Amino acid sequence: MNTLKSRHAATLLASALLLSAPAWAQDFPPNKPVTLVVGFAPGGAADAAARLIAKKLGENTGQTVIVDNKAGAGGNIAHQLVANGPSDGSMLLFGSIGPLTIAPHVMKVRYDPFKDLAPVSGGVNFPNVLVVHKALGVKTVAEFVALAKKNSGSVDFASTGPGSASHLAGELFNQRAGIAMVHVPYKGGAPAMQDLLGERVASYFSAPPTALPQVEAGRLIALATTGPTRPSYMPNIPTVAESGYPGFEALNWYAFVAPGKTPPPILDRWNQDIVKALDDPGVKDALNKHGLTPQPTTRAELAAFMRKEDAKWSAIVRERKISAE
Repeated sequence: MNTLKSRHAATLLASALLLSAPAWAQDFPPNKPVTLVVGFAPGGAADAAARLIAKKLGENTGQTVIVDNKAGAGGNIAHQLVANGPSDGSMLLFGSIGPLTIAPHVMKVRYDPFKDLAPVSGGVNFPNVLVVHKALGVKTVAEFVALAKKNSGSVDFASTGPGSASHLAGELFNQRAGIAMVHVPYKGGAPAMQDLLGERVASYFSAPPTALPQVEAGRLIALATTGPTRPSYMPNIPTVAESGYPGFEALNWYAFVAPGKTPPPILDRWNQDIVKALDDPGVKDALNKHGLTPQPTTRAELAAFMRKEDAKWSAIVRERKISAE
């Protein structure tokens, strides 16, 4: 009799669990505004992309999607916030290469990107572009390297924070070129660009949306891009690889992640809507005009991509003995 009661109880429990899973999916979209957290200041590449995509997400889901900029610590403040955020689908993070796959290897962070955050979909990717202010008096990578060698330890480069993609691009260039640029971290692309324009820092491995308007206006000189090939929107600017450093590659990317305890059905629903937004022709065109390439993925594809990037950059951190502590 007790065995029959136990089996009956187990059957009821299993039925309840089966019924609860669709309920999670049916609670989508959340019955409150959705917050899309961005780890950098307004005006940079992450902010521009997030606002374009958030607008389309709002249109597709009928939800209010608010972009919330939480700048600081190279984006780590935002990632920590979302790691501890609500798991009801009302919070997403436009996570970046730095906090997700680099920062944990160069500083102490209070989150595990692979446990406390859940992959949802890829977002966008783009190369960096090495830009310098005009007063520096260089127009090519070779001239810049010669200047840095002549003035060893006094030529600096800006980044969007310790452990960020722009930081690692500069350190990788230090390694490959045999120079000793000094790292100057900022709280985002906009303040870094402001100081470069003000000639308070010599160079910056910038995101294209931040740098191109200044290059086109003649205020900055673009020396090279960091991807494997020349972007279509910068056909006349060589890559670092073409400029004497074969194999040099430092791509930047942003991806959508959520608090780690968010139920899988909600993550799946967000994946569907994010992929739909990124595949929208209008969104694609707008992102491309900002120098950004849409990168929609499945949740599994993003998880595998993050693991691969983590292995790549952790090796460089160890080799260069990089630390932000």
